[in-house]
Amino acid sequence: MIVDNALYRRGVRVPVECQVTDLAAVREHCGPGDFVWVGLHDPDTEELAEVAKAFGLHPLAVEDAVNAHQRPKLERYDDSLFLILKTLWYVDEEDAVETGEIAMFVGSDFVVTVRHGGGGGLHGARSALEDREKVLAHGPSAVVYAVCDQVVDSYEAVADELAVDVDEVESSVFSDERTDDSARIYVLKRELAEVRRAVLPLRDPVGRFATGVVRGIHADAGPYFRDVGDHLARVAEAVDSLDSLLSTAFDAHLAQVSIRQNDDMRRISAVVGMIAAPTLVGSVYGMNFQNMPELHWHLGYPFALLLMALSSAVVYVLSKRAGWL
Repeated sequence: MIVDNALYRRGVRVPVECQVTDLAAVREHCGPGDFVWVGLHDPDTEELAEVAKAFGLHPLAVEDAVNAHQRPKLERYDDSLFLILKTLWYVDEEDAVETGEIAMFVGSDFVVTVRHGGGGGLHGARSALEDREKVLAHGPSAVVYAVCDQVVDSYEAVADELAVDVDEVESSVFSDERTDDSARIYVLKRELAEVRRAVLPLRDPVGRFATGVVRGIHADAGPYFRDVGDHLARVAEAVDSLDSLLSTAFDAHLAQVSIRQNDDMRRISAVVGMIAAPTLVGSVYGMNFQNMPELHWHLGYPFALLLMALSSAVVYVLSKRAGWL
């Protein structure tokens, strides 16, 4: 569906008396230097085909925008650009990073944004950009910047949430309690991989925007894209650092499990020794032989009990000194 359809002139939104779905009516009011920004959310093939016909979008780019699940990329088709960005948002209850997608068609006098997924709404980016007349005056380049800036800011928010979870895992791994953190570590590493798949491919397009080598992106917008690129690099570094910390935490968790298993075996061995020593005494004096020393001794029974207790005490003391108990 078409969420918004607006005409902009010299950095200001121009009111047009027509339905938001009437693409032709808005374009009729478009003069030299003006541009149109059409926003769509989860359009079907027919809806996007109408938009493609109105703006002359390339069929291969339209196919990618409909199918979604593309990697971030920047491509040129004739006189227009086609940019794909991955949107991310964090679900704390599930330790999960949910993903969406934004496809952008950028021409000299139009921008078409196609959004898939529940997150990454562009109403905030549009409103913020409309409040910055000087930035919006750069035309479609300003829209590309605003969308990239909002998407990268969401990456930083997701990275911050993941950092909190990694801190929790580290505290759990090195706590005195016996915890099973391997499953959560695997889940977090998988989510970090999802973030990495969104962040790393986007660095090249943003870097090209920042250097002003992309035809169709205003050279004066370079400083804005450099700021986005700096944030993107910071997110990439944070993701690498968190992934390294999780790997270290997983190794420490395995080491903790091994140490605890060794401690358990030592305790079990100590207990077995405490039981085996009196069992040996009892088994010797429990044999039914007639000619045994102390067999008819009146103090033989208490002596055997005392010997059992002493043997257990000796094993306990030795195990305690060895740190097995």
